[in-house]
Amino acid sequence: MRTEDRVSTAAKKSIAVGPGVGDRLPAPPRERKPALAALAALLVLVGALGATVLVMRAGDRMEAIQVTERVPMGQRIPESAMKMVLVADDDAVDYVPWEQRGSLAEQYRPVTDLMAGTVLVGQMLTGESTLAEGEVMVGVSLQPGQYPSGLEPGDTVAAYFVGDAAPPVDAEEGAEPSGGETLLTDRARVAAIHGEQGVTGTGTLPVTLRVEQSVVADLTRAAASGDVSLVIVAAPGE
Repeated sequence: MRTEDRVSTAAKKSIAVGPGVGDRLPAPPRERKPALAALAALLVLVGALGATVLVMRAGDRMEAIQVTERVPMGQRIPESAMKMVLVADDDAVDYVPWEQRGSLAEQYRPVTDLMAGTVLVGQMLTGESTLAEGEVMVGVSLQPGQYPSGLEPGDTVAAYFVGDAAPPVDAEEGAEPSGGETLLTDRARVAAIHGEQGVTGTGTLPVTLRVEQSVVADLTRAAASGDVSLVIVAAPGE
């Protein structure tokens, strides 16, 4: 092969192979984006602030007492009817703290009927007797047929004398015997039911009634002879 042919062939190979292994192409200059950097910093700051707010809000919550079943006015609230709920710790609302549930069950009673789901506040409770002036508690024992099925504490009831003997002489003014029944009071309130028979209307049922003192004599005489019957009526004002 001639010398000029060998030189031409070497030049072609050098062009085909390109730059040597040790040679590097120059890197293009990096484009700086200050707006993206600022946005990233802002997002980090917002995330940190959000986490701080969540922690602060969690610290401003308190454990309060929620009632899980109906509790009539004047009845003790059993611990079995309480559960713990988290509420916002607000100085304007006097929530009853969860840690006071023991003393609540022993020393306090509601001044109004409490419905299931009620979160307790101090204004709903009292440590004093909830009997109004002139009211008393009377116990009666009722036989099947002398009380309605589904009778519950808190119900307003009318009490009737249903005996065969003459009705009590002090029966409520204006009440007239009708078919062997005499109205003793139509404003009694069921304070407590001692047992679960009221659900079905079967079996002897001891009941504590809250009544006006003026009807106590007639009601206790009728109760002693087993001649009292209760009927659920609308509460006054309903």
